[in-house]
Amino acid sequence: MRVVFTANGRPVEADDVWEGESLLYVLRERVGLPGSKNACEQGECGSCTVYLDGVPVCACLVAAGQVQGREVRTVEGLAGPDGGLGPVQQAFLDAGAVQCGFCTPGLLVQTDALLAQHPRPSDADIREALAGNLCRCTGYEKIMDAVRLASARIAGAGGEG
Repeated sequence: MRVVFTANGRPVEADDVWEGESLLYVLRERVGLPGSKNACEQGECGSCTVYLDGVPVCACLVAAGQVQGREVRTVEGLAGPDGGLGPVQQAFLDAGAVQCGFCTPGLLVQTDALLAQHPRPSDADIREALAGNLCRCTGYEKIMDAVRLASARIAGAGGEG
């Protein structure tokens, strides 16, 4: 089947998609957006988190056919207007929250979603929002620091991000 949707503001088409193919596979292998990572394929780790019509979802659990005519935003879509790093991405880099990088794309998308809803989240808000994103390297404190830093920078820029 052919799946037509919007990815990061651009129309895309994927041909010869089989019924059981995941959105994650389509994004990585057919559309050329490899940022979302394929880790558990069971929706348990959050590495493949993307926005689907503005809602964070695990792309490994979404059948490709379900995105027909819909809007997908990936970690690549979090870039700044000049194509450089967006504020959440830069905060993760500056806070040292990136180690092996496998969990990072999902954490970035989930952090972006959190800050869109709660620009000044408490630590409890951050922990709850990121509970579905597993990291084996950082011990989470640097991730918490990155979210706090992104929050402060976005708030300091008048909420623009």
